[in-house]
Amino acid sequence: MIYSDIYAKRIRELCEKRNITINKLATLAGLKQSTVDNIIRGTSKNPKVRTLHKIANVFGMTLSEFLDFSELNNYSIDDEDDDI
Repeated sequence: MIYSDIYAKRIRELCEKRNITINKLATLAGLKQSTVDNIIRGTSKNPKVRTLHKIANVFGMTLSEFLDFSELNNYSIDDEDDDI
């Protein structure tokens, strides 16, 4: 699983758990539908912190709570090729 897939899975799971559609998430977060769709599809490989913060707020979470989950915590960034 690549880094962007981990975010997408986290968002899908939280939406399912809270019975929120991806469209509703975008609306509640004040984001364009295409922005959230791109994250979910993996087209957006590195979403902005501001975007993730808005999404976290919809779930009633801080950004740190949103990012604190085992799959992300156990992910090794060294395994990915970055163009930083």
